[in-house]
Parts: sequence; structure tokens; C-alpha cells
Amino acid sequence: MVITIKNDKGESVYDVSKIEDEQRKAGASISISKIGTLNVLVEALSFASQGHQNNLEAVLKESPEAMVETPTEDKEETSSEDDSLNEVS
Repeated sequence: MVITIKNDKGESVYDVSKIEDEQRKAGASISISKIGTLNVLVEALSFASQGHQNNLEAVLKESPEAMVETPTEDKEETSSEDDSLNEVS
């Protein structure tokens, strides 16, 4: 199995099937499998999160009574709160 590792130093290409030590080869194959599974889970969670956020935005757009008006102040005074949706209370 040929894999490419990308990092700050660039790209390195390896052929796991050429590893002579069977225990090391098995360890590399297991790590590759785990990394693949985790990448799939990360993508699935991102997709699910975006779907839930879209649903929430749709509900909030249809509920004008939930809108909170924020006072407009001088732009030099900034809030410490992040405008992105990181926490729902």
C-alpha cells in the first residue's frame, strides 16, 4: 500500500508493503486504517453539524420574536463575544 504523508517539510511517499518487519508492517497498516476511519468520522460530524446549524438558522429566521436587538456603539468599543455560533444557551 502506497501512502503519501504531507507535513511542513513537504510530501513523503511510502510503500508499506515493502516494510520487512512483519510486526512493524502490521502496525503501520493498523494506523492507516485508524486514520482513515477517523477522517471519515470527522467529515461525517462536520456534515451533521452543518445540517443542524442550517436547521437552527431556518427556525430562527421564522421566529422574529426571538431576535435580540444589539445596541450600536462606537466601533472602537468591541465586545469580547465571538459573532460565530459556537455556543447555544
